[in-house]
Amino acid sequence: MLSSSSSSARYPPDKHDSDASTGLMNDHKSEQGHDMRDGQGREKDEYRLMVDDQESAAKNSFGIATNAGSGQLIDQVASHPALPVACYCVASILMTVVNKFVLSGSQFNMNFLLLTIQSVVCVSCVIIAKNFRLLTFRDFDVNDARKWFPISFLLVSVIYTGSKALQYLSIPIYTIWKNITIILIAYGEVLWFGGKVTGLTLISFGLMVCSSLLAASSDISSALGNMSTPASEAQALLSNSASEAAAAKLSQLNAGYLWMMVNCLCSAGYVLAMRKRIKITNFKDWDTMFYNNLLSIPVLVIASIVVEDWSSASLKRNFPEEGRSFLLFAMCFSGAAAVFISYTTAWCVRTTSSTTYSMVGALNKLPVAASGMIFFSDPVTLGSVSAITVGFVAGLVYAVAKNNQSKQSGK
Repeated sequence: MLSSSSSSARYPPDKHDSDASTGLMNDHKSEQGHDMRDGQGREKDEYRLMVDDQESAAKNSFGIATNAGSGQLIDQVASHPALPVACYCVASILMTVVNKFVLSGSQFNMNFLLLTIQSVVCVSCVIIAKNFRLLTFRDFDVNDARKWFPISFLLVSVIYTGSKALQYLSIPIYTIWKNITIILIAYGEVLWFGGKVTGLTLISFGLMVCSSLLAASSDISSALGNMSTPASEAQALLSNSASEAAAAKLSQLNAGYLWMMVNCLCSAGYVLAMRKRIKITNFKDWDTMFYNNLLSIPVLVIASIVVEDWSSASLKRNFPEEGRSFLLFAMCFSGAAAVFISYTTAWCVRTTSSTTYSMVGALNKLPVAASGMIFFSDPVTLGSVSAITVGFVAGLVYAVAKNNQSKQSGK
């Protein structure tokens, strides 16, 4: 974080200093007067330098200004893994529910526009907070932007593919399939950062794959069940509409799982690349969030103009008049909430590891799935509950495996 320069806080030389430098004051009393003032000036300078040092020390790891007494305590709390993990869980639930609400519109298809609004609101929030000295981050630098742009581009791909998957899949299924990302990241860490996959870790990975397959089979079998051959012609006539709806549902699921697989690949690449790039650029949490969202705006704007339909008819379909105001409010709110999730993501990666960060999302599936069942009436079936349970057990097994691995490496 950038702190204020101590040189800018120095007092300017007074008139007696300039007069002494020109030799205009030659009598003994004037020299004594100058010496006294010069000594006082040095004392002022030293005092201001001390104050600046104290102010700089009072910036905690969040980049938020605090007093010197509480700064050390906040740094200790911020460095504990439990706090970023808890904050990330809250942020992920909030973002999932809000985005699902926006994307659940029957005819909404302007995902790039949604992401653009979120990024603009996010950047505006942090700039306003910086102007009020609530937080600090690096000023925009072209060289830093050039180095960080690939990470921002990956973030755009992660968010877009995730929004498409969430549009076609239910929240519980979406969260369960995010487990695949953990496996990809774990083996990416083996290649990039010298990580290790133990036997217990492999067992947890197997459980994750099983939970994903259970979730998929539950959804697909439910859709195929409605397409079964009717026993009579009368039943066939009555079931035509149901069969068409089931076929549409199956097609929707296929598209959702395809987007989900692409999202897992993009998410793994993003987390691994961000961890490596943070070590190169020495970005702090707010630096990461600011550059991620700022650099993604031009990419999202261009993609929205090129790919999406901006005709008046399309805008009316995507933003129906009866719910337009609330929908726009939800988009802006999700952008403000993105500040929280962007920061907690980088914070969690920095204080733990990229694999642990992804694992937190896997353990978070129970409250996320519950939110989908509460707010969006997602079906509660034996298959979906079994998948969530197996996925949760996989998370616990993985947590034990990582804890054992940490103890062995600490010996």
